Amino acid sequence: MAPQQQAGAPAPKPELADAAQARPAQDEASAAAPEEHLPNVNMTSQMLYQLMKAELDFRRGDYQGPYLTMLSLAQQTKDPRLARRAAEMAVAAKQADDALAAIKLWRELDPASEEASQYYLGLVVMSDNIAPAEDILKRKLAEAPPAARGLVMFQAEQLLMRAQDKEAAGAMLERLIEPYRNTMEAHVVLAQLAMARGDKPGALAEANAAIKMKPDSEIAALTLAQVLEDDQKVATVLAQFLTEHPDAKDVRMAYARVLVNQKQFELARGQFVILLKAQPDNPATLYALGILSTQLNDNKGAEQYLTRFVDVLGNDPNDERDPSRALLMLSQLAEDRGDLDTAMGWLDKIQTEDPQVQLSAQLRHAQLLGKQGDVEGARKFLATLKTDDAGAQAQIAMTEAEILQRAGRVLEAYQLMQGVAQRYPNNTDLLYDFALMAEKAGQTEVMEKALRAVIAQAPDNQHAYNALGYSFAERNVRLQEAYQLVDKALQIAPGDPFIMDSMGWVQYRMGNLQEAEAQLRKAYALRSDPEIAVHLGEVLWQQGRKDDAQQLWREAKAKDPQNDALKQTLQRFKVAL
Repeated sequence: MAPQQQAGAPAPKPELADAAQARPAQDEASAAAPEEHLPNVNMTSQMLYQLMKAELDFRRGDYQGPYLTMLSLAQQTKDPRLARRAAEMAVAAKQADDALAAIKLWRELDPASEEASQYYLGLVVMSDNIAPAEDILKRKLAEAPPAARGLVMFQAEQLLMRAQDKEAAGAMLERLIEPYRNTMEAHVVLAQLAMARGDKPGALAEANAAIKMKPDSEIAALTLAQVLEDDQKVATVLAQFLTEHPDAKDVRMAYARVLVNQKQFELARGQFVILLKAQPDNPATLYALGILSTQLNDNKGAEQYLTRFVDVLGNDPNDERDPSRALLMLSQLAEDRGDLDTAMGWLDKIQTEDPQVQLSAQLRHAQLLGKQGDVEGARKFLATLKTDDAGAQAQIAMTEAEILQRAGRVLEAYQLMQGVAQRYPNNTDLLYDFALMAEKAGQTEVMEKALRAVIAQAPDNQHAYNALGYSFAERNVRLQEAYQLVDKALQIAPGDPFIMDSMGWVQYRMGNLQEAEAQLRKAYALRSDPEIAVHLGEVLWQQGRKDDAQQLWREAKAKDPQNDALKQTLQRFKVAL
């Protein structure tokens, strides 16, 4: 796990995007050359014309002519600003050699320019020969005040770790750090260098030295967490640090993420809630809380957090994050509570360049049209979606079939999927959906063949094993094979509540009511889905616990009044809720 940047912490700054883009961060004080370093240039009309023409040509996409003009004028006038502009043009055009030539002239004309040195360092490190960087970095470290030297160390590390020759860069970094070996920051840098080399014992020793030297340092704690790697050990270290330093925001964020990795979603949400109290409009925290709330079946909370997330992004014109995925989730949440107009409204707000998200929004638009009763309008809308991508074409067809099936036109949906499955026989998602559609159309042999084809092509697809096993259990046939199939699905995805539900249903069909109840209760605790409630209710009914069964069925009806499994169950037991 990578250490997270903390507020005011010595976090590394990138020097270059690549060999051709070298614009590091710098202080405002160094953004322009000091006036006393500038020559007294007599601006002639000819020179003004050359400068204006160069800038206009550059804006039109010409690079070579404007660059040469700026470089030539810089040599003539000795003005470092012109050399800087030539360097900027070369960087924008991704011409590393030309950029380096202009930056060298810039440094000659203004040796004191920190910005020129940063540009130069960025390009040198990305070149084949990083040696010239050592003296500059050594001087920077020596001249830095003790309180700021750690930041310079981190900057040097970030810069050198981008070098093509990793061994040479690592050796240089060690030489640079050696005079400051007794500082916490040096131990952090050396721990990360050891990790990059695969030296885990060395990394652990350096990380422990860093935290021992400065026990209240967030960056030291995060480095130790990064070195430990094992989530349980990481969680222990971070939890202990938070006990002693509860205001450590970056450590708390890292701890929350480890809890997510461990699927301890409730505990993770608690950590993010603490973070949100400190920063109520932090987009990352709001988004994380929205996701975690959906995992915990707290749809109301998820809507609140994601709505705030979207609002915060909308109120900050400088925030370039794309809210489209959050908008998709909000649309789904609104649909789940039956508010189709609001669901469509969220979709209408989506503006994205991500083709997959765009397609997802379009498919959901069609699904909502179908749910609103406009089946033909939904199909016409889908027909307007043109793409050469085979996967996208399959998704469009699957969506149309789903709309038809939901409208009760099962045979049309099956025939549509049958043709599409023949066109894309290696698309396992499509084959899986086709299998489910075949079962709804009463074509159980076709369903089994399709699911076995999915299993053959994707042996780790738990959904295929689960669907086939559940189908056998639902029809009360081949129960031993059903058990083996669902058990295989559980081995692949042991925490999936829907597979637990299938296992509970298999156990019920086999007459094992206690085992069935245990599985179904576990599944329902993880996911309060109406169908799981229907199954658990039936098991309780057969045990003579009819009041408990009816309470579960009422909960299912409140969430999904049109649920087919609920209707059929109530009809079989002649129960009116």
